[in-house]
Amino acid sequence: MYLLLYLILKLQLFLICVSSSLSSMTELDTLMAIKDSLDPKNHVLISWTPHVDPCSGSFEGVACNEKGLVANISLQGKGLSGRIPEAIAGLKSLTGLYLHFNALNGMLPKEISSLTELSDLYLNVNNLSGDIPREIGNMSNLQVLQLCYNKFSGSVPTELGKLRKLSVLALQYNRLSSAIPASLGELGTLTRLDLSFNNLFGPIPVRLANIPKLESLDVRNNSLSGSVPQALKRLKDGFQYMNNAALCGTGFAELDSCVAATSSDPTKPEPYEPHNLPTEGFPASVEPKSRNCSEANCKKSSESSKIGMIFGVIGVVVGSTVFGFSVFLWYRRQKQKIESTAEISDGAVSIFQIKERKSACPLINLEYSNGWDPLAKGRSGYSQEVLESFMFNLEEVERATQCFSEVNLLAKGSFSAIYRGILRDGSIVVVKCIAKTRCKPDETEFLKGLKIMISLKHENLVRLRGFCCSKGRGECFLIYDFASNGSLSQYLDLKRGDYKVLDWSTRVSIINGIAKGIGYLHGNKGSKKALIHQNISAEKVLLDTRYNSILADSGLHKLLADDVVFSTLKASAAMGYLAPEYATTGRLNEKSDVYAFGVIVFQLLTGKHDISQLNLQQVETDSFKEILDENLEGKFSESEAEKLWSIALLCTHESLNLRPSMENVMLELSKE
Repeated sequence: MYLLLYLILKLQLFLICVSSSLSSMTELDTLMAIKDSLDPKNHVLISWTPHVDPCSGSFEGVACNEKGLVANISLQGKGLSGRIPEAIAGLKSLTGLYLHFNALNGMLPKEISSLTELSDLYLNVNNLSGDIPREIGNMSNLQVLQLCYNKFSGSVPTELGKLRKLSVLALQYNRLSSAIPASLGELGTLTRLDLSFNNLFGPIPVRLANIPKLESLDVRNNSLSGSVPQALKRLKDGFQYMNNAALCGTGFAELDSCVAATSSDPTKPEPYEPHNLPTEGFPASVEPKSRNCSEANCKKSSESSKIGMIFGVIGVVVGSTVFGFSVFLWYRRQKQKIESTAEISDGAVSIFQIKERKSACPLINLEYSNGWDPLAKGRSGYSQEVLESFMFNLEEVERATQCFSEVNLLAKGSFSAIYRGILRDGSIVVVKCIAKTRCKPDETEFLKGLKIMISLKHENLVRLRGFCCSKGRGECFLIYDFASNGSLSQYLDLKRGDYKVLDWSTRVSIINGIAKGIGYLHGNKGSKKALIHQNISAEKVLLDTRYNSILADSGLHKLLADDVVFSTLKASAAMGYLAPEYATTGRLNEKSDVYAFGVIVFQLLTGKHDISQLNLQQVETDSFKEILDENLEGKFSESEAEKLWSIALLCTHESLNLRPSMENVMLELSKE
């Protein structure tokens, strides 16, 4: 016995030493350990290299807070095929962890519960297995827990009921087999709970139905039984319960009425927690293990337990010592490796000593709990019903774009990225992602811009299907209809015989459509205040399946920060679309859009993107046909061509006072 106590004492001292050594690990060390585990073949996290500051912006998917500590890891949809390491617990300032849509495997380490600052945990759509760690219940700041579409087994931990800030709990499409813990009814902030497509059994706890903010409860495709709480009727279509043969209830269309049962039924205690589950009527694989025993049997069991405990302690001591020593040696080797390659001159400053770091990442100053949320209820100052009819949640956006997979990336500009997506109804959309730092800093102004964009409805403007503002990602997403034939710029500068060459009637139709779209924005009928587009170009003119022209990004400048708007104007000027008066006045008006329209008309007539070298204002009316697009091969209406040429000349006149209004342009175009 003395020997046993001596070994335990030695082990404690050793572990204290190891713990002290490990606590000195930098976040760079931790990130490198995470990389080795998540990406063992080094195919994805190539930018994660030693001796580089993780907060410099060079580490893909890593964002830091104002203190220079890692606050966010966004590696969704990257094809990671490793495991989530215990080392993740070393990033104590982590508030967002996004590893969904990968191929991660193995168990979720309980050490992840050390991330007490974490608010968003997205691990869905992987191959994770084993039990869901009960220790997750200690993550008091957790707001979103996404573990769906994995291979988790065992029970739904009752400890999840301690996550009092949780708003989304998604556990669907796993292999969970237990009763639904009544403790989940303590989650007062929960809005969405999805437990569908598992092996859950027993009744739906009444306490669950009384969660005040619950909007969606999905328990489809389980083995649930008993009476459905009447309080769930308030959820209407938000309550999904199909394919649970033993469920019953009154007032639910797909359920039979329940047969009355005595209140003293001993097989159905409340609440349904693991410690008081009934011992009969459940699958054998999940039947509770507790049984009554005779005095003799219990005594034998007690004696056996003592002997087993002694050997167990010895085994733990030996195993822990070996494991701890191995960890210590590994750490020392890693530290020596870093030190041997990180030597610097006496006058240099080590990256490990930098206290004030700056990062271009938009999440650097983001506060997940009460940060940027322009669409929060009560803050909008605009009809909540109108806003909600356009709102998408982040999960819908991620599902549509396959979690922003590079396969769906259509374009990436200086202030936004554009993805192709497919909504649940099968319709194809375009998702424009804009970082928070690129949007107007004043949320009231941002919402005013959003209100304007929602109000724009015209056949020649790209339809805004919806939007989503994510605090966790620090981004705003705009969802538009998809234009299957791309932008007009793809149909310029083509070689003779190219299949994309537009015929004459299509070009005329496109010009008319652009004019109608701009005319609607300018409010030529006096029905609304004029809206200047500011960024009309061939790239902004999209073509649908029938080659009808639809104008993109109308009103977008109302959402963007001033410096971003200025940068787009510089780009327009470089491409020749910006009216000359802007250089002297710094102002834009309806005639600025008219100028850009005239440039596009010239582009369609000549088939060229760059028309700056043609000196179009000096081309005589009777000789303009010589510079028309040769791909037309003479197949055009001379009278229409002459009229369009004259309109384009007027629209691009240096004097804005001599340019026609778009209303007059439309009248001229409509003349035979």
